[in-house]
Amino acid sequence: QLHEVPVVVKELDDVQALEIALIENLQRSDLNILEEAQGYQRLMGEFGHTQEKLATVIGKSRSHIANTMRLLALPPSVQTLVRQGKLTAGHARALITAKNPEELAKIVLNQNLSVRETEKLVAGEGGGGGRKSKPGKSSSSGSVAKDVNTLALEKEVSEKLGLKVSVDVAGHADGEIPYGAVRIEFKNLDQLDYVMRKLSSR
Repeated sequence: QLHEVPVVVKELDDVQALEIALIENLQRSDLNILEEAQGYQRLMGEFGHTQEKLATVIGKSRSHIANTMRLLALPPSVQTLVRQGKLTAGHARALITAKNPEELAKIVLNQNLSVRETEKLVAGEGGGGGRKSKPGKSSSSGSVAKDVNTLALEKEVSEKLGLKVSVDVAGHADGEIPYGAVRIEFKNLDQLDYVMRKLSSR
């Protein structure tokens, strides 16, 4: 029963309207991960967006956008399994680095492997399945193979600091609380002083 409402009026040409509609569409919660990746690819290909600009506009991290777009490199049969909901986005990300993602996808489905077990399977390229050891842990130190998101995070922070950064996560199996360590390497006292200034915001 309002007689007046606040509005924002924008004069847009057809191309601008299409761009805004596509960005708005990417905010929908019912998009699957591949539809999201194709939307990012289209915005970059047709409208010249960079990953950094997309991250700002969409409200997600650059590493998320980069990792999501990498899913488009998966074989069509694996992408179909993701669209059908038989494989989750986590499974798909784990299969990106596999030498034979199609064969490993079949193993994942047949053995009903978790994402962490799939990551271990990819690390061993199918060397005997994903349930021989306790899920998510190695037989020695308890650390797990790094997934693509962790590797992307290491790269992003390393580039920002200009120093080598490693993120080691353990206890990350299903039902376990993740824990781990972040390691920043320096070669001299000047680099150490630089890191400490960054951490203390001084």
